This record gives sequence, structure tokens and C-alpha cells, in this order.
Amino acid sequence: MGSFFHYGFPRIFLILALVFNSCMVSYGGNFFQEFDFTWGGNRAKIFNGGQLLSLSLDRQSGSGFQSKKEHLFGRIDMQIKLVAGNSAGTVTTYYLSSQGPTHDEIDFEFLGNVTGEPYILHTNIYAQGKGNKEQQFYLWFDPTKNFHTYSIIWKPQHIIFLVDNTPIRVYKNAESVGVPFPKNQPMRIYSSLWNADDWATRGGLVKTDWAKSPFTAYYRNYMAQRFSTSQFNDEKWQSQELDANGRRRLRWVQKNFMIYNYCTDIKRFPQGFPPECRRF
Repeated sequence: MGSFFHYGFPRIFLILALVFNSCMVSYGGNFFQEFDFTWGGNRAKIFNGGQLLSLSLDRQSGSGFQSKKEHLFGRIDMQIKLVAGNSAGTVTTYYLSSQGPTHDEIDFEFLGNVTGEPYILHTNIYAQGKGNKEQQFYLWFDPTKNFHTYSIIWKPQHIIFLVDNTPIRVYKNAESVGVPFPKNQPMRIYSSLWNADDWATRGGLVKTDWAKSPFTAYYRNYMAQRFSTSQFNDEKWQSQELDANGRRRLRWVQKNFMIYNYCTDIKRFPQGFPPECRRF
């Protein structure tokens, strides 16, 4: 891991910053300006002049928000501190989505757990209304103690999920083998905190302990970056993913922290894995 860090900063962060910040349009930071509350009433709050947002869940309702702007490709970063303590039965979501029966979607979902047991980070991709591309991970830190950065890089050729600038998943465009890829529908950013104790923790065996409510998650340092026209005209940029260190970190995460991969679920796909799994 030593060569991955340089003067206290992950090298991949520096490389990604060079690759994705050049000629990009960046905006964000203020929740008042960038987001609308969508449900939950006063369970959703903004503090510190728009720099901090919280969502809460109680027995009556959860809460959520969405971005005012739509995005078609770019990089989205959000720092989140998840529900602490006994979060079993709760789900905190952070995702990009369009609307309608043939919607596209790129998901982070954080499945709560009893005190002392790890969160499960659930990822998925939908294209033209079809998902079923799940990968799940444990995290290598306690996501309730401090804020951590969760990022999505969305390009026409691939989607990269990152945690604290460490890549955890790369999903490549497999249209050449007949698999739809989200690339035509602009998407908004959404987040919500809600009760899912019928399935979220140990398949629904562990229920939400309402005596511990309200449950609260916190958000800060939102940033969205749009790619420029010159980048889209650059074929090398289109196909560029991770450098050698990024690929090494990706392998480290997938070897040590991945707990489910649809591309290896033989029971689910007895007749053969989906074509994008065979391709990559």
C-alpha cells in the first residue's frame, strides 16, 4: 500500500483529479442551491448555511432529497456519515436515476446492521428499466464514525464506483454483446433514509428497533463535475479507466471485501451467466 499514498494523499486521487478535472465544469457544495426535499417533512434538514444536510427516519416516516439539476455523464461526490449504533432494518440510499418504466439508475445502498456488525454496501446498475447487476461489499472502516466520500464516475464506456477515492467496482459498457448501458437518459441525484426491515438485515430476520429512533444520516461536501465537449471527442479519454495503482486497489477491495457478485452466482444463473459477465 505504501506506493499508493504520496505525501498523505492517495495517488489514484491525484491521477483521477488530473484526468477528470481538466476542462470540466464543477459545481455544488450548497444544499439549499442544489437540492430539494422530496418527502419526510421536517425529518430532512439543512444546517450551516447549506453546508450540511441530514435525513432522519422514525416510526412514521423516512425522508429524502433530490438534485435540482440533471446529469448526463460526469463525476458525483458526496460525503456521508451513516446511521450510528443499531441501524438494523434501515437503508440509506445515494444514487443517480432517471424516471419512467425504462429508467436508468446507478446505485449506492447502505444496509444497516445491529451494533458492532458491519454495514453492507450494495451497488447496482439499471439500464432501460432492467437491473439485477448487484455487487455487495463490506467496508474497511466504520462508516458511522466519520464522513467518507462516495463517488460515481459515469462515462459512455464505463461506470466506476469509488469509496474515499478507492475504486470498488468498474462496470463496462457491453452494448456490443447486446447489454443495454445507461448513456442516453439524464439522471438526477437522489438520497433517502427509509425502513426496509422486511429484507435489509439478514434477509428481514432482524427488525428495526424503534426504541432507538430517530435514525439520522448526515451529508456534506457535495460536488458534481460535468465532462467537456473536448473530452467526449477524445477517444483515449473515452476508454481511460484506472491506472496500475487503481487496478491494484480495485483487486484488493474485491478480494478482501466483496461479499456478493451476481457474475459468480451459479444458483441464480444455472443456464449461464449474463453476457457482460462472460465478457469481462
